[in-house]
Amino acid sequence: MTTVPSRPGAVIGGVDTHADIHVAAACDHLGGVLGTESFPTTPTGYRRLLAFLVSFGPLASVGVEGTGSYGSGLARHLADSGVHVVEVNRPNRQVRRRHGKSDTVDAIAAARAVISGQATAIPKTHDGSVEALRALQIVHRSAMKSRTQALNQLHALVVTAPEPVRAQLRGLNRRQLLATCQAYRPGAGDDIVTVTKFALRHLAIRIDELTLETTAITKRRRRLLNQCAPKLMAITGVGPDTGTALLIAAGDNPDRLGSPASFAALLGASPIEASSGKTVRMRLNRGGDRQGNSALWHIVMSRMATQTATKAYVQRRTEESLSKPEIIRCLKRYVAREVFNALPREVLA
Repeated sequence: MTTVPSRPGAVIGGVDTHADIHVAAACDHLGGVLGTESFPTTPTGYRRLLAFLVSFGPLASVGVEGTGSYGSGLARHLADSGVHVVEVNRPNRQVRRRHGKSDTVDAIAAARAVISGQATAIPKTHDGSVEALRALQIVHRSAMKSRTQALNQLHALVVTAPEPVRAQLRGLNRRQLLATCQAYRPGAGDDIVTVTKFALRHLAIRIDELTLETTAITKRRRRLLNQCAPKLMAITGVGPDTGTALLIAAGDNPDRLGSPASFAALLGASPIEASSGKTVRMRLNRGGDRQGNSALWHIVMSRMATQTATKAYVQRRTEESLSKPEIIRCLKRYVAREVFNALPREVLA
């Protein structure tokens, strides 16, 4: 990780980001405040913010809150201008209890977090194939949730439907049920049978449209994944969902991750020291990117069910008195290392 030089004269910036304005603070190498000012979240505002920070002296680094949301555009602008950008988490509660809460206080805290070395993470660039995959993932996830909801509503409506309708639909599999409901032509009547058929027809049409939507998105995701990360997709157990989640966790610039251990920690697959006094032990990491951690879990479950080498490993570790959660954690760590070595740095960096 890159550290900020604490040389005299160096300026360290901090930015508290919002939807319409960013509040910037300039500090010296000891954390003294040189100035604060607000800027609009526009290209012109980004240029003015950078000029404001540079006006105090050589700019060493800028800590930006919310580089994955409100601060994404500013982080890209600063990086394109050759500025070293550091991702900063929101101030902790102790700081806010002592100094209160305001945008200016948060901006100063962001700069001081960089100076103290508390904030060192390089943000994701959000400017390549992984960002495109993230956009597709958002649409795919919402479509799947809507499809599941519509299916549940359809089955619930069949259960409470008038007996003539229920008798017609009882015992049909999903494909037959959807086809039958889509074929209804209930007319304009307002009786309970007509209205129930009307509702069932529209639910079936909605389910069919969402199915076509998720199929098209999955096809496009698979094409993107095969283009930008063929080595990752060749790993046993990796599919469109797990591959997308792992690439999103790594970002468009996975070179910011220094080692397989750092990637495992990012995914919450690394052991955490939990020793105290005479007790020396490790515990599971319950932090990290939970979507990426879930992807590792699905890969491990797939391998435990189908891969001979993984089955043999599970048996050997079981004989060594390891519990199933501990074995899964070990396998997650191995998979994280394998995925890290397959990340397409030459394409995405």
